[in-house]
Amino acid sequence: MRCLVIVPTYNERENLIDLIALILQQGEVFDVLVVDDNSPDQTGVLADQIARENPRVQVLHRSGRMGLGTAYVAGFHYGIAEGYDFLFEMDADFSHNPAYLPKFLDKMGEGYDVVLGTRNRAGGGVRNWSWSRRLLSRGGSLYASTLLGLSVTDATGGFKCFKRQVLEALDLDGLRSNGYSFQIEVSYRCQQLGFRIGEVPIIFVDRTRGKSKMNHRIIVEALKMTGKLKLEQLAGRPPVAVRNTTATPEIVRLPRG
Repeated sequence: MRCLVIVPTYNERENLIDLIALILQQGEVFDVLVVDDNSPDQTGVLADQIARENPRVQVLHRSGRMGLGTAYVAGFHYGIAEGYDFLFEMDADFSHNPAYLPKFLDKMGEGYDVVLGTRNRAGGGVRNWSWSRRLLSRGGSLYASTLLGLSVTDATGGFKCFKRQVLEALDLDGLRSNGYSFQIEVSYRCQQLGFRIGEVPIIFVDRTRGKSKMNHRIIVEALKMTGKLKLEQLAGRPPVAVRNTTATPEIVRLPRG
């Protein structure tokens, strides 16, 4: 079993060494892929230094700040090409604790195809957030889940694990979101395809080093994308169905009606 933890970075030099060390400590099955967007603070240079010293660390360099969604898509393509069995999404600022990685794999062992880290189940939660940010997060997740009929309790969470076959079935280059809304769209597409989605409660801790990338533009994008996905539903656009999620998926296009 081979697992790839994809960590997009933009100005995360302060966190990178400790984060990678903690990920690798979770077990020999975990490798790390840093996807750096030409960070001005030289995060990419530091990642290269770590990779030269440890073969379990790889680095993808991009020409500039191109967004979270495209960073994950680039990482997914890399992981699929390299034959990894499970691929993880994870933030670089320690808001996602690497200690949960083995728990995600345990949940996968129960027969799920995708596992999400949720802040909204018993045992989960957030630390060091203002009441307004808690309300915004809960409200955004509830809005997306209700509007789209999602089965997950934390639609906007960015700590995820996928079987390789799930990502092979998704039209990765057809994903239209790139910021906060990327997590909503990916969960929605996975559910459309009929994949089983499980959840693991996590404690989300706000960053203590570096600067948050969250802003109002990202939130507005998430609201707009959720509306677009709902309009797609209402228009009756046929989903792509996966007949067998335990092996390489067979994709069929369902007829309208």
